[in-house]
Amino acid sequence: MLSRTSIVLLALAALLLAPSPLRSQETYFVTYSHQMEEPGNLELATRSVSGFPDGGHSFIGSVIEFEYGVKAWWTSELYLDGQSTSRESTLFTGFRLENRFRPLLREHWINPVLYFEFENINSADKSMLEVVGHDGRADFLERNDRSEKKREAELKLILSSNVKGWNISENLIAEKNLKAEPWEFGYAIGVSRPLSLLASPNACRFCRENFSVGAELYGGLGDRYSFGLHDTSHYLAPVVNFRMPNGPVFKASPGIGLNSNSHGIALRFGVAYEFDQIFSRLRRK
Repeated sequence: MLSRTSIVLLALAALLLAPSPLRSQETYFVTYSHQMEEPGNLELATRSVSGFPDGGHSFIGSVIEFEYGVKAWWTSELYLDGQSTSRESTLFTGFRLENRFRPLLREHWINPVLYFEFENINSADKSMLEVVGHDGRADFLERNDRSEKKREAELKLILSSNVKGWNISENLIAEKNLKAEPWEFGYAIGVSRPLSLLASPNACRFCRENFSVGAELYGGLGDRYSFGLHDTSHYLAPVVNFRMPNGPVFKASPGIGLNSNSHGIALRFGVAYEFDQIFSRLRRK
């Protein structure tokens, strides 16, 4: 149900506002780079993951994202989470508020970004926006249950570099349930590159420069009391992006679980559309 809602919202937005050139800020699904939203621009996006846990029911976890460029050094984002599990139910599972701050605006060899997020979700959430602690396949075997509320704080140190057309990004993740739970840790690493760094002299939709390819490696690193790789899950995932000229960005990523605690396959897919100077456009209407 959430995926249908997100598609409707994207369609309504496209009807209400004139199209503008798209510059989607994130190439990856889990890993963040140092790219920030342009000040005054709004990106409307969806991200979904589909899993097929052994001994459980297949599911789709989805989020609708509203990403706004507050300043050149500050990007803020609202997530609305939901999930649908076969033979069970479709549920709204909560929201997240994210802020990213880039202390160094000029391009450097390594570009740091500080990430802060507050999550208000429940135990039925299956969005898998990151993997931390001892998250694993077993968490998805129980039936949907919204009784447990999770109010969590998440911190990330994002390090990102652009080298000869390649983006290389590393994320260190720390997450804590605001109740008496230990800090949990995780990581994400991504590399990506456009198929061509030179724009075609002729207008075309399927030019090489409109595609980028890459890969992500992400997983958990245990918690404060048991830091490390024991009883954690890890994924390797190729990522493909297609940017339609003056249109949306489509991306897909088939994640492969690397150990017995992981899902065998985690299929990720998403679409994003960016609107230039959203509030200025609304004031002119």
